[in-house]
Amino acid sequence: MENNFDSVVEMFLYEANTLLEQLDEILLRVEEQQEFSTDYINEIFRIMHTIKGSAAMMQYNSIMTISHKIEDLFYYIRENGALSSNHNEDLINLVFKCTDFIKGEISKIQDEQPLTENIVGYENEIANLLDVISGKQDNDKKNPSQCSTNNEKLNNNDKKFCIRVDFDDDCGMENLRAFMITNQLKDITTNFTFEPTDVETNKETIKDILQNGFRIFFENEAELNLGINVVKDALNVKNYIVIEQEVQQNTEVSNEVKDNSCANKTNVPTKENKAVKSTTSIKHNKQSLISVNLSKLDQLSNLVGEIVITESMVMSNPEIKNLNLDSFTKATRQLEKLTDDLQNIVMSLRMVPVSGVFQKMKRIVRDMNKSLGKDVELVLVGDDIEVDKNIVDGIADPLMHVVRNSMDHGIESAEERIAKGKNPKGTIILTALNTGGEILITVQDNGKGLNPDYILTKAKSKNLLTKPESEYSQKDILNLIMLPGFSTNESVTEFSGRGVGMDVVKKNIENVNGSVILDSKVDKGTTITFKIPLTLAIVDGMQIGVGDSKFIIPIKNIQQSLNINKNEIIKNTDDSESIMLRNKCYSIVRLHELYNIDTNVKDLESGILVLVEVEDKGYGIFADHLLGEQKVVVKPIPTLLNRFDIKGKGIAGCSILGDGSISLILDVVNIYENVMED
Repeated sequence: MENNFDSVVEMFLYEANTLLEQLDEILLRVEEQQEFSTDYINEIFRIMHTIKGSAAMMQYNSIMTISHKIEDLFYYIRENGALSSNHNEDLINLVFKCTDFIKGEISKIQDEQPLTENIVGYENEIANLLDVISGKQDNDKKNPSQCSTNNEKLNNNDKKFCIRVDFDDDCGMENLRAFMITNQLKDITTNFTFEPTDVETNKETIKDILQNGFRIFFENEAELNLGINVVKDALNVKNYIVIEQEVQQNTEVSNEVKDNSCANKTNVPTKENKAVKSTTSIKHNKQSLISVNLSKLDQLSNLVGEIVITESMVMSNPEIKNLNLDSFTKATRQLEKLTDDLQNIVMSLRMVPVSGVFQKMKRIVRDMNKSLGKDVELVLVGDDIEVDKNIVDGIADPLMHVVRNSMDHGIESAEERIAKGKNPKGTIILTALNTGGEILITVQDNGKGLNPDYILTKAKSKNLLTKPESEYSQKDILNLIMLPGFSTNESVTEFSGRGVGMDVVKKNIENVNGSVILDSKVDKGTTITFKIPLTLAIVDGMQIGVGDSKFIIPIKNIQQSLNINKNEIIKNTDDSESIMLRNKCYSIVRLHELYNIDTNVKDLESGILVLVEVEDKGYGIFADHLLGEQKVVVKPIPTLLNRFDIKGKGIAGCSILGDGSISLILDVVNIYENVMED
């Protein structure tokens, strides 16, 4: 039972967070368009209505009450025509404030903390704004809690049809489950009544529901069919019975049923032996989407990885290799194909668009604009690109830090920008780009940029320098801001200046096997790029040997491999080597020199050169020999080795091969940026 409740809580949290994100997007669009359209009003009403119902079922009273009040507010707006533009800003600010409160309550649920009990302040603010909007709302105007579903004012004998709903045995909270059904019905019709009437607030109604079922009454068959559609898809409904009543004035309900109505239903006797038209609910799975716990996908990904490793072990077994078995070879090829298909499907299951994270940045920019008195526009590019769910979760906090930094002390005030001859309106461009093997997430602003001299002086004052100042390149100086405790802010603000920020950004991005690249020009702006692998699972690679060591180069980065003639080699003035191919110059990196590996193959003519591509540039990796293509499962470098900056030397991860040995996976982009450019 405990596990079932936990799964219900998880579903509530997922649904509530999704709806609140949608609400934030709607409010931001409303603020941009300066108008609450009818569609927006209806959508906000629906969102708050759904959250209210779910929170009521879970007995999260603070969330239920606030969402109910907002729902009432938008019900009035919906029923009384368009909202005056004079109230737009106040309404947007109030709804943002209330949704932030609900998000805070959701965080408390996740942390198993008690929810807020005193919410009078929020209730009063909503009531006051409703008074302002309505000009003191007329008492005879209905709100959702006073609509035609208020059974105390209606006679159920004037309704022709009744649905009796029985819930699963021992499911619990039958009154709130009934309340959820009425909530869903309100979305499509208001011309119905129900018994017992006070299921939302009175737990004693559970006894009535258990004994007599939950009864919903309708005037005509069209509304009855709407009710059936809601009931048959509701949770924990064991069965339902449709009863046709004779509509009589001031008399009891007739025991008889007309034979020519509800022709699609079957006659069955009730416990009272009355003839009724009835149907038992049949659960139809109409959903094309389901929610899956991420931990299960992690387990599935790990299992696929183990299958790939096991497949490699079988196919590389020396005893089997010596056997010339055509049937076995065909079977292994089919197995390899099926494994590839399985891998692709599992990887696609984990892919989600980055738009969810990007849209949250709009809210941050909006709030900071108001708080800091700035005018900054956020431009989103490529937000439909999909990446691994773990990566999306991993970049959320770093992205927030970077956007806040750009807003707080990256982009100048309007007065400063005008004095510099800039547009008073600042711009932040948030871009996602899929380069084929990795995702580039870029935050670019047109603010004041980073001053290298100031950064170097600041780092020196904090004793953060590890070598003489003269030895620091422009790139080295910019990277100093990612050291723990470093901050360029002179004073602590609500958003930054505490010495916590870019070091956390760097650490979080490295946790998803990514890297952070900084570029900045004074008074031009700053660009911060996250380079993250598209997936963290399995890659196709080319295995190469250098001495007794083995390395994997991702196939996606390889242009070609070739043997070279010494006459083709170009010696540069700095003793580096290059080769000209197709009118293009390729620098050469000797792996045995880069990683200090003992090998007898040092003559370029004796080894193999693998040409790799980095964006629009390329270079050659020199190794002893090729060992063949290999599908490998990417394993992260042990955290114990992080202090040696292995990733900064071009190692992306490692993999276990079929013979049990370990092969290092090369990051050709990192080698180019940190080795070639240095």
